[in-house]
Amino acid sequence: MLVLAGIVVLHITAIILLLVATIDNAWWLTDSVATDVWGRWELEGSAWHYTNLKGDYAEEYLQVVQAGAVLACIFSILGLFVFVAQLFTLSKGQRFTFSGALMLISCLCVMIAASIYTDIFHKQDQGWFGHSFILAWISFVLTFILGVIYVVLRKKSE
Repeated sequence: MLVLAGIVVLHITAIILLLVATIDNAWWLTDSVATDVWGRWELEGSAWHYTNLKGDYAEEYLQVVQAGAVLACIFSILGLFVFVAQLFTLSKGQRFTFSGALMLISCLCVMIAASIYTDIFHKQDQGWFGHSFILAWISFVLTFILGVIYVVLRKKSE
């Protein structure tokens, strides 16, 4: 029972990290600019002003990064619901393969989003990757670990 509680806590942690990485505006930072996958915040005087990213980046790559981040969140949340449903419906000795597959798909989506963002955007810019970008990579590791755990995990008899 303690193992299942630990897995659920790890899964919820991965979901929260994915949501923060997708929503928060800190993928790329400078002293006066904060950029995420949705927009750009620029410091003018003492006020932050929001602008769109459409003109700054290649739109095809930006849409892939946005879709990857959103799909990673969706598949991870679905994976949690499927895991809880499988706890009550699987017969003993069976594996949580569907939950594992959803988590591995989530892992793939966040990896694609973060990899494209790393390779395509901000190559010539002066600045640094922000905490949301780092959280996306941490989420990649957590979703991969969860996917492997779900594929290996068997339902035991009570």
